[in-house]
Amino acid sequence: MAVPGSILDGSIPPWKQVVLLSWPTIVELLLQTAVNYVDTAMVGSIGVDATAAVGVTMSTIWLINGFMNAVGVGYSVLVAHSIGEGNFDQAKKIIRQSVLATVVVGLLLTALVTLVVAPWLPVWMHADPVVIPMARSYLQIIGMAYLFNVSLIVCSSILRCAGDTKTPMKFNIMTNLINVVGNYFLIYPTTQMTLFGHSFTLHRAGWGVSGAAAATAASIVFSGVSLMAVLFLRPAAYRIGLKEGFRPDRKIIKRAIALGTPAAMERVTISLGQIAATAMITGLGTMALSANLLADTGEKLCYLPVYGFATAGTTLVAQSLGAGKRELAVRYGRWCNRLGIGVMLVTSTIMFLCAAPIIGFFTDDGPTILLAAKMLRIEAFAEPFLAVGVVLAGVLRGVRDTRWPFYISLAGMWVVRIPLSYVLIHVFGWGLEAIWGAMIIDWLVRAVLSYTRFCWQSRRWQQMGESGERVRS
Repeated sequence: MAVPGSILDGSIPPWKQVVLLSWPTIVELLLQTAVNYVDTAMVGSIGVDATAAVGVTMSTIWLINGFMNAVGVGYSVLVAHSIGEGNFDQAKKIIRQSVLATVVVGLLLTALVTLVVAPWLPVWMHADPVVIPMARSYLQIIGMAYLFNVSLIVCSSILRCAGDTKTPMKFNIMTNLINVVGNYFLIYPTTQMTLFGHSFTLHRAGWGVSGAAAATAASIVFSGVSLMAVLFLRPAAYRIGLKEGFRPDRKIIKRAIALGTPAAMERVTISLGQIAATAMITGLGTMALSANLLADTGEKLCYLPVYGFATAGTTLVAQSLGAGKRELAVRYGRWCNRLGIGVMLVTSTIMFLCAAPIIGFFTDDGPTILLAAKMLRIEAFAEPFLAVGVVLAGVLRGVRDTRWPFYISLAGMWVVRIPLSYVLIHVFGWGLEAIWGAMIIDWLVRAVLSYTRFCWQSRRWQQMGESGERVRS
């Protein structure tokens, strides 16, 4: 029998439970991607320099978001295990500790980014002098909302690992709508419009790239506050209150750090690799930098759905192991991987066939469209391998095995992708194709290593199930 408040239900086939849990996250990510498309198109309409300014900052923003996600991983996996055990008092205690972590990490990142990183990053990245002030302003404004961004990520992670994937979906949809409307009024200048035969002045800020950043920051503030309020106000077995104890608990903090540190290092490994790749791309010219950003944005349509299965894998495996249902955890892990590969095969085919129209949505610059579309067709061959790596990393986090996803990312990025990209560019004289071609080999290596680790863990869970021992990290 399932624990009250747990999502485990033996009467539901594992594949169906995976779909039920993952679809809200998939819808959320797809809608978020659609809004990002609109966002990128709005910035792109200003010009190639504006697109390049955003592109210079993206790798760093992903790196910083990785630290936020690490906090979410550290606490949400602990919450999932406690819920699986039926220990809701412990789950609530962990959630209260996550609130403290949100405040501390959010304030530290805000100060670091706005005062130290943003002023110098475009210079470090060797951006064009025209691009530097726009990139600097964009990152500083985004950084001002980082306290709320941490809240958004941590609260969403906790709710998903508690089995509630619909609430983060709903609030993130509203966040994206706020972002689009804000873009319209903050990016573009005041203009004269005619509607139903009547002319009027539409007052807008005309802030350009800074306007795009301000709209994003405002939407993040809304979502961060709203999702934190859910943990305090909504009736649930894991609801927390302001009058409950919020004193730091060393034991919980230590466990969260043990889980979150490898996740943070994984993101550092990937993001530093992306920064290194961006630096190599910057040397290829502004058009290559813009094409890389647009191709990366277009690729999200293909790969983001598998993150829904990764989230489902973390939650279902964590709760199953917390409840001592190890054979069920294995079945959930296998089905998450199978469904992720299946979805990726479909989306990668669409991406290959529709590469040019996808890029054409963001820009009308012909050479940029051709170059970015070529990158999408190259990367289509890597997507099934990417699915295996992403989904099984989520499954491994569910068993508190956060170190191996880090090791695998380290090998893929720094042993394979970056050295191979460098050789292809500087020895063989390739262009942007070097970066994207190296990704195929990178994700192939990650897929093999991830599947090998999952098989080892599966045998371990089953052996522990036979002996009656508890799974430990």
